[in-house]
Amino acid sequence: MRGKYSEIINAAWQAQRRAYAPYSHFAVGAALQTKEGKIFCGVNVENSAYGLSICAERSALFSAVSSGYREFSFLAVVSDSARPIRPCGACRQVLAEFDAELPIILVGSNGEVEITSLMELFPQPFSLTR
Repeated sequence: MRGKYSEIINAAWQAQRRAYAPYSHFAVGAALQTKEGKIFCGVNVENSAYGLSICAERSALFSAVSSGYREFSFLAVVSDSARPIRPCGACRQVLAEFDAELPIILVGSNGEVEITSLMELFPQPFSLTR
């Protein structure tokens, strides 16, 4: 299964190296693939005023949207954690704005891979249209 997702997982690992996490020391990388196959990466960027920090998942999404993309195929999330981590609630809500059924590949530092979907992780997002 990992072979199918190798490119997006590798992009997330490469991005993770650029994370700015001087407070938590917990670096996260994300890679979001558009329906056209373009990959946008994001990292967590912390700030001493913690509320001003951004997660890797939203960083990747905002980069893609800023470049004009609105439809996505996959999101990969990697971190220093041995077990795969899941996007936080804020990231889930922001991602749901674009694709409530987005497939998500979660990868731990030990190589464990979990394939899930945004709908599975966040079955009832807030929406003005639902």
